[in-house]
Amino acid sequence: MTLTRRILMGVAAGTILFSGTAAMAQQTELTFWSWRQEDKAFYQDAIKKFQAKEPNISIKFETYAPENYQTILSTALAAGRGPDVIQVRAYGNLETIATPGYLLALDKQNVPELANFPDAALAAETLRADGKVYAVPFAMQAQLVVYNKKIFKDNGVNPPKTWDELMTLAQTLKAKNITPFANGTATAWQNETIVGGLLSSMLGKQFEEDIVSGKANFTDPRFVNALAKLKDISQYFSPNFTGVDYPSSQQLFVAGRAAMFAGGSYEVANFKNQNPTLDLGVFPAPVLKAGDQALVATYYDGGYAVNAKSEKKDAALKFVRYLATPEYGTAFTNTLKNLSPIKGIKIEDPITQEVAKLAENSMSYLMLVRFRYQEPSGSVLLQSNVQKMLAGQQTPEQAAAEINKGIATYYKPFQK
Repeated sequence: MTLTRRILMGVAAGTILFSGTAAMAQQTELTFWSWRQEDKAFYQDAIKKFQAKEPNISIKFETYAPENYQTILSTALAAGRGPDVIQVRAYGNLETIATPGYLLALDKQNVPELANFPDAALAAETLRADGKVYAVPFAMQAQLVVYNKKIFKDNGVNPPKTWDELMTLAQTLKAKNITPFANGTATAWQNETIVGGLLSSMLGKQFEEDIVSGKANFTDPRFVNALAKLKDISQYFSPNFTGVDYPSSQQLFVAGRAAMFAGGSYEVANFKNQNPTLDLGVFPAPVLKAGDQALVATYYDGGYAVNAKSEKKDAALKFVRYLATPEYGTAFTNTLKNLSPIKGIKIEDPITQEVAKLAENSMSYLMLVRFRYQEPSGSVLLQSNVQKMLAGQQTPEQAAAEINKGIATYYKPFQK
C-alpha cells in the first residue's frame, strides 16, 4: 500500500469517526418526573411517539408516590437540580415552585400551542403575582360517584338523583350484605374528594359565589347541613372505614365488593386497568330536593413545566410543545379516560363522554381552586376536620367552625 493511499484511508476513517461522534453529541437525554405512577405505561408510549418525531431526544421518565412528590420535587429544585420536564400540580401548589423562580415562564412564543387551551385552564397554571403561565395544562377532573353497573342491575337499583334516593339505595344494598361505598377516610386527602363527589349539588354554585365574595363563610347553615348529611351517609362506607386507606378502598371497589366509589373521574381508567371486566357508570352528587341542579366539582389537575435551571431547555420545550398538541390530548383522553383541556379533542370512550357532559354543569372543587394558596390551606382544614367529624371526634358545627377559623386567618372577606 502506498503512503498516499494510507493517508487517504486514514482521513476517511477519521471522517467516519468524527461523523459518528457528532451524531452521538446531538443526542439529548431529558428527565421527566411525575406522581402518576398508575399512568406510567401511557407516558412511556407517549414518549415513544415523541421520539419518532424527535429521534435525537431521549426521555427518562420517573414517578414518585403522590403524597411525597411535592416535597421531593421542591427539595430537588431548591438545590438547583430536579428534572428537565416536570409534571406540576395547579393553583396554590404551582405557586410554591413558580414563585421562587424554579420554572420557566411559557408564552405563545416559546410554546405557540398554548393557543390550544381555554383561558380557565391556563389560569390554573398562572402565577398570580406576575400573570405568567408556567405549565401546559394536562387534565380537567370531575369529582363525582363511580358505580358498578352490574351490582346495580343485579339488585334492581338505579343511580340516585336526590339525597333521599341515595340513602334508600345505600340501605337497600347494605341489607343485601353489599358494601354501598368502598370509601375509607384514613388517607386524609380522600376526605376532600368525598366531599366533592357527594356534596357539590347540595352546596351549589350560589354557595360558592357567597363564600368567595364573603357574603357567607363556612359556618353557613348550607355547609353545616351538608356535613351532617355526609356524616349520615358514612354509615354506608367501607366497614371500619376510619381505618381504611386509599389503596384499600380502591381494591375493595376493583374487586367488585362495593357498589360505589365517591371520588374523581381519574379513578375510572385505573379501575378498568386493574379489572377490565368492570362495567362502570358515573353520576353527579345527588341534589337535596328534586328540581335542584345536579353538579360535579371540577378543577384543572396540573400541567407540564420546564425547569428554569435545565441545561436542555430547547429540547424540554420541544417535548412540552408535543404535550400541548391535539394528537397528544386525544391519546391522553381516550387512553386514560381523563378530560384533556386541549380544544377540539374527539372523545371516543363512552364513560369519558358521560363525564364531559356532567362537567358542563359544575361548581369549583372549592378548597383546591379557591383556598389552597395560603396556610393553613382550605384543603388541609377540610381534610383533617372532616376526618375527625366522621370519626365521631367533632360535630358538623365544630368541623365547620374549625375550617372557617383557619381560613379567616388570611382570607379578608371572612374577617369582617
